[in-house]
Amino acid sequence: MSLIVMKFGGTSVGDIERIKNAAAKVAAEIQRGHKVAVVVSAMSGVTDQLIGYCRAITPRYDQREHDAVVATGEQVTSGLMALALQQRGLNARSWQGWQVGLYTDKAHAKARIVDIDAKALRASIDDFEIGVVAGFQGVTEDERITTLGRGGSDTSAVALAVALQADRCDIYTDVDGVYTADPRIVTAARKMPRVSYEEMLELASLGAKVLQVRSVEMAMRYRMPVQVLSTFANEIGSDLPGTLVTEGNEKMETNTVTGIAHTRDEAKITLVKVADKPGVAAHIFVPLARAGINVDMIVQSASDDGVSTDVSFTVGKADFERALRVLEDEKAAIGYDRLVSVKNVTKISLVGIGMRSHAGVAATMFETLAEKGINIMVIETSEINTSVLIADEYTELALRALHAAYGLDGG
Repeated sequence: MSLIVMKFGGTSVGDIERIKNAAAKVAAEIQRGHKVAVVVSAMSGVTDQLIGYCRAITPRYDQREHDAVVATGEQVTSGLMALALQQRGLNARSWQGWQVGLYTDKAHAKARIVDIDAKALRASIDDFEIGVVAGFQGVTEDERITTLGRGGSDTSAVALAVALQADRCDIYTDVDGVYTADPRIVTAARKMPRVSYEEMLELASLGAKVLQVRSVEMAMRYRMPVQVLSTFANEIGSDLPGTLVTEGNEKMETNTVTGIAHTRDEAKITLVKVADKPGVAAHIFVPLARAGINVDMIVQSASDDGVSTDVSFTVGKADFERALRVLEDEKAAIGYDRLVSVKNVTKISLVGIGMRSHAGVAATMFETLAEKGINIMVIETSEINTSVLIADEYTELALRALHAAYGLDGG
C-alpha cells in the first residue's frame, strides 16, 4: 500500500464539476488500495480576485492582512473537495495550513516553509481518512497566517509529501506532462516520460512554467518523486501517464539535450562606455540588488583601450522601469556614457545532463541560429544548460530549428 499526495491546481478545481472530476481521481486511487492526501489550490481566478479586494481598500496594504484574505481561496476549495469526497461515500476532512502545522517564516506573501509537524495528519491518514489540505498557506510561530507566493501550492504538496514520507507526489494540472519544448510553438515537441531533478530545476528556472522552481528544489533536496500529469485525461497517477521527475540515470544521460526552454519575460540593458576599473561592477549591481531587482545574464565586452568597456545584462520586464530609474540615479557613481535598452527579447535555453559529457553542444546551437540569420545578443552557459538572448521576433523560428537540430522532434 503506497501513500500518494495528489495536488490539484486552480484549473483542475476551477468549478464544481471540475472539483467532482478531481474527487473521482482521488476515489480511483483509494480503490487501488492506496492511502491519499490531497492538496488543493484556490479555484482559478479567485486568488487574483482576493488580491483585487485588498488593493481596492488601499494600494499599500498590510501584508499580514493580505495573507489572511488571500489564503481563504484555498480554504474554500479544501472544504468543497472534502464534501465531494464525502458525497462519494469516502471518509474525508479538510485541513488548513495552521491545522497541519505547516510553519513558515514571516515573509508574508512569499513565505518559505520552516517545518511541518504532520503527525496529526499522518495519524488521520493511517486511520484511512483522506486529508484534504489547503495549499499555498502556512502559519508563523506567532500564529499569523502566511502565503507562499505564486505557485506555492506546488511547494506545499512536495513539502507535505516529504513530511508524510509519501511514495510519490502527483501534480495534476492542465497539461499532461513536461515537453521537450513548448508544444504551442513547436508542434513536433514530445512529452518526456522521465526527467531528472537537475534538468527540471533548470527548465523551471529558465521559463518552463509547468512546476514552481521552489517545489522542484524541495523534491531534489529530499529525493521525492514528482509526477506532472493532466487532470482532464482518463488515467490516474498510479498508471504513470505523465512525466516523472526523479533521479537521473544512464539512459537520460545519453540524450545530449533533454529539452528547450524559453522566456519572454526579460529585457536587456547596456551601459555604454563604463570606466574599466576595479569596483565598477559593484557600482552597477549593488544598487539594483538593494532595490530588489534580480539580474540574470551579464556580459562585459573586452576593453581595447583599457579605459572604457560596455556592460550588458538582463532584468525581468516587471523590474525594467525601476531598473532604468536606479541606473539613471546612479549614473554619476557608475560613470557610464549612455544607456541603451531593448525590451523585445527572448531567452532560449538548452537543458540536458548529457551536456556534461558531450562536446560541441553550444557550437551546434550557434551554427543553427546563424543558418537562420538570427543574431545572438548575449550568451550564458552552465554545466547542464546553454542560453542565448535573441530578438523576440525570431522566437518561433529559433525554437523549431533548434528542436530539430538536436533530434528532439517526435517521430
